[in-house]
Amino acid sequence: MIPISVLDLSPIPEGHSAADALDNTLDLARHAEEWGYNRFWLAEHHNSPGIASAATSVLIGHVANGTKTIRVGAGGVMLPNHAPLVIAEQFGTLATLYPDRIDLGLGRAPGTDMATARALRRGLDQADGFPNDVVELMGYFEDEPPGGGRVRAIPGAGTHVPVWILGSSLYGAQLAAHLGLPYAFASHFAPAALEQAVEVYRRTFRPSQYLDRPHFMLAVNVFAAPTDEEGAFLRTSMQLAFARLRTGMPGPLPRPVDNLDELLTVQLREMVDEALSVTAVGSPETVRKALLGFVERYEPEELILTGQIHDHRARLRSFEIAAQVMASLPADA
Repeated sequence: MIPISVLDLSPIPEGHSAADALDNTLDLARHAEEWGYNRFWLAEHHNSPGIASAATSVLIGHVANGTKTIRVGAGGVMLPNHAPLVIAEQFGTLATLYPDRIDLGLGRAPGTDMATARALRRGLDQADGFPNDVVELMGYFEDEPPGGGRVRAIPGAGTHVPVWILGSSLYGAQLAAHLGLPYAFASHFAPAALEQAVEVYRRTFRPSQYLDRPHFMLAVNVFAAPTDEEGAFLRTSMQLAFARLRTGMPGPLPRPVDNLDELLTVQLREMVDEALSVTAVGSPETVRKALLGFVERYEPEELILTGQIHDHRARLRSFEIAAQVMASLPADA
């Protein structure tokens, strides 16, 4: 079976608190471990009323401590917000506490607005230094400090934390290929450049000490339920949340609705559906066909599944169905 993983934003559902969201994250991680998921990744977002994973490394430690075998990591850390040494120390500490279980996915975007970026004391122009920051950061995980210098990450040195490049454009694909790193594409919310990015990554990949061949992970939204109708109903929470984000009105994860078309203009609905087009929604059989279609079309080495569902029990059920569906796919898929 193709490996499957979970991407969790620790969504804060409408009517609930950040504490509820963090409890739900750990509960989902424990269930994902039981269901055979390979990784459990958390994403860095700031100043987002509906997301509780801002202190990503802290939450990764919480999840790793509350599970036993599943790999836990960042999907990802927005490196322009941080000094590479600080991230090396944080993830070096995590890797020391939880050996061979920590992943570090790196993104180039700030994951927030300009005012919040300034509050983080990092300028948005840092993005231009992203490749150098990635190389510097990876050097801190080696046995010797980068360039033979005196600065070391302690803990961190010698931990060899696996680094991934995340992206939604050709930039990340080219960088991952150039450095010989695994690549995860943010197709769950920005699929426009997906096919071209995957082609560029595979065609230009250079073998490295980290990988001898390309390793591509595809992100897919999943809203699985006993029936197609219930799956579509659960999905409306994320559709509404995405629409509000894109129109400058972010908030907690909305409750699902029966009248989505009455709440969104035709143009906004089309934009949302296009952005969230890499989605499997509905009954187990419908979700199975959709996931199989994505696997056959893009031939990923891994799938990472996400899905912001308001009701935690329904979210657990969705990920459980998805795991069962993936287990049922043909071995040569």
